[in-house]
Amino acid sequence: MSIFDLQLETERLWLRPQRREDYESWAAFVADEEATRYIGGVQPRSMAYRSLAAMVGCWQMEGFAMFSVIEKASDRWVGRVGPWCPLGWPGTEIGWSIAREAWGRGYAPEAARAAADWAFAELGWDEVIHTIDPDNQNSKTVAAKLGSRYLRMGELPAPHEGKPVEIWGQSREQWFAQGGRAA
Repeated sequence: MSIFDLQLETERLWLRPQRREDYESWAAFVADEEATRYIGGVQPRSMAYRSLAAMVGCWQMEGFAMFSVIEKASDRWVGRVGPWCPLGWPGTEIGWSIAREAWGRGYAPEAARAAADWAFAELGWDEVIHTIDPDNQNSKTVAAKLGSRYLRMGELPAPHEGKPVEIWGQSREQWFAQGGRAA
């Protein structure tokens, strides 16, 4: 089975590696100033293409990257959630970014739980972190719902250097002690 055949399922969502067909939804998402406020800001369509291609490339190179999140009821792309650890990153992250029209439905914690289970079971990670802008209260709420806690201040690599981030997270043992599915 190819990594591009991988699909995780939650009660309301499918999580799968990105595909070319995700581009229009991805581009609309990264063009939304409010949705991208804490994740680097708006991207023009040409940059959206490159960022989607980078995610696809990470699946090929590393065997993991964030998943496209598909709402089962509508078969609609609603965000990107999952493992992320590019060169220079402060740790093995489970991150989330949900399209604004899907906010408030609990999709971020639902998808992040499935992604963390997968990362611990399939990637063998010992820890998951979440890099969160200090002003992003919604992401701190999601992290807390996952059982993560504030660990320390940190910084992301270029081109995001110089902007501090809060690093939240938990160990593999903590994840399974609080109900993670795969040991």
